[in-house]
Amino acid sequence: MSNRGEASGVGLAGIDDILGFHIRLAHGAVYRHFTESFADLGLTQKQVSTLWLIEDGVGLSQADVAARLQMDRATTMGIMRRMEKRGYLVRERSAKDGRKDVLALTDHGRAALARAKAAVEEHENWLKARFTDQELRTLLALLRRIYDDTRMS
Repeated sequence: MSNRGEASGVGLAGIDDILGFHIRLAHGAVYRHFTESFADLGLTQKQVSTLWLIEDGVGLSQADVAARLQMDRATTMGIMRRMEKRGYLVRERSAKDGRKDVLALTDHGRAALARAKAAVEEHENWLKARFTDQELRTLLALLRRIYDDTRMS
């Protein structure tokens, strides 16, 4: 497998041994493909994740979404405002706790999410085609070690 640096005659030298460098390159490739897959939908990864989580997690608040997606409050608030403005979600008073607002998808939001899920499936097929089933299980386990603080000892 060659890389762009070698193809142009300029090797990566010591940087080729930097794990974070390869993670950044892999992230860039995945992000570029995702962006291309979602260009027609006008949604970002965070927006799709937010809509999906709200659909799956009935009764979630904005704070719940932020915690589950590991986003700060300001980012989450911006996403919620954009999704409300586009008519994808509404805030409703919680039936369990009247002091709390919960998020719900509108029909328009569910339709946008359905289109997004089809694009996610296409994107996931592109990505997963690079690995065997065993490699995928191993890769997921290894990636979870990086971001899951509960696995740190």
